[in-house]
Amino acid sequence: MTQSALPERSSGATITDWHPEDPAFWQRTGHRVASRNLWISVPCLLLAFCVWMLFSAVAVNLNKVGFSFTTDQLFMLTALPSVSGALLRVPYSFMVPVFGGRRWTAFSTGILIVPCVWLGFAVQDPTTPFSTFIIISLLCGFAGANFASSMANISFFFPKSKQGGALGINGGLGNMGVSVMQLVAPLVLSLSMFAVFGGEGVMQSDGNRLFLENAAWVWVIPLAIFTVAAWFGMNDLAASKASLSEQLPVLKRGHLWIMSLLYLATFGSFIGFSAGFAMLSKTQFPQIDVMHYAFFGPLIGALARSAGGVISDRLGGIRVTLVNFVLMAIFSAALFVTLPTAGEGGNFVAFFGVFLVLFLTAGLGSGSTFQMISVIFRKLTMDRVKAAGGSEEEAMREAATDTAAALGFISAIGAIGGFFIPKAFGTSLEMTGSPAGAMKIFLVFYILCVVITWAVYGRKRAS
Repeated sequence: MTQSALPERSSGATITDWHPEDPAFWQRTGHRVASRNLWISVPCLLLAFCVWMLFSAVAVNLNKVGFSFTTDQLFMLTALPSVSGALLRVPYSFMVPVFGGRRWTAFSTGILIVPCVWLGFAVQDPTTPFSTFIIISLLCGFAGANFASSMANISFFFPKSKQGGALGINGGLGNMGVSVMQLVAPLVLSLSMFAVFGGEGVMQSDGNRLFLENAAWVWVIPLAIFTVAAWFGMNDLAASKASLSEQLPVLKRGHLWIMSLLYLATFGSFIGFSAGFAMLSKTQFPQIDVMHYAFFGPLIGALARSAGGVISDRLGGIRVTLVNFVLMAIFSAALFVTLPTAGEGGNFVAFFGVFLVLFLTAGLGSGSTFQMISVIFRKLTMDRVKAAGGSEEEAMREAATDTAAALGFISAIGAIGGFFIPKAFGTSLEMTGSPAGAMKIFLVFYILCVVITWAVYGRKRAS
């Protein structure tokens, strides 16, 4: 039997033979199976981002329903999911080869129902202590960890020539969960959707009721639906199976740490700005109801990420990444002239416009850096295995495992930006009354990334 005629499944939902680099196999069987897994993975990841960024919409409204938290405490609640999300991305990045993509996607999606249900009850009781919200926000971080396992899983299904586009679609459309949540949450806050579960809402000064619990409970049914879809519709790849000890050596690669830094600057900026933009806008332009506009930035960034992967497959991830860092540095500097001084002046339209460009470039850069990771680690591993006398098949299998582990681990480092950026804004505002101090740090960081990208990968003699 030829590879192209191999059975699609051998044991239930497990595929025992998978050869995406074989054109005949890919045309006949591989493309169809990979596409099905991708398009179930996308909504699962999108919902995970919705849960991960819940507090970016909830924190802004907590004091409206009877709580008395400080600005720094509210920024902390928006930042904490990224702490647990970043830490958990490290073990999550190794879970797919251990348990299988289908099993892990279903499990990691289903458990997100827990913080959603708990948060919905917590916001209805003004005596709920701040410590309880800290725990719930950390539990929301489990959703952020899903990105690592999801991207690692999808990387196993596609040939190297299509990984940039596939990972861009999975990551980009998954990232849209931030925008979807920030669009849906304000719309459902005024609706009595869950009165049967105790959602009575809180009367506001304008005579309307605010049902803050809706922001959390609205995701429960979709999470349940796509948990079932993942279990019955996705596949586990026997070829992707690897023990933890087989994956850990990737941590010794110098390029892993360089690319982690670059990804922190791109995806870390995207998720950090997504988490902190609404609160930051509220402190600088209190007269603007920013929740009507907050979803635009994450939407542009998510769409740009999908485009970034495809563009990088054609033009090269290094070139796209380098241009992005230059633009991020320029527009970070431009942000200073849009901010109010001592509560006076400032221009919200210009402020919002600059942030839209930052979201755009952060999204494009997230896609291009992930394409770089796939290309770099596949080449490094295949060259090493072949030099040691390994066969082409052994080299390809080990390259897929190393690439998936690298993608997952690097994504963990990038998620730290979701904590650092909103926390930096909160600290800067508390110390100086302005976010300018935090933006100066970001500006220097982007300039540093321009230099590193050019010196390590962009020069003609670069490694």
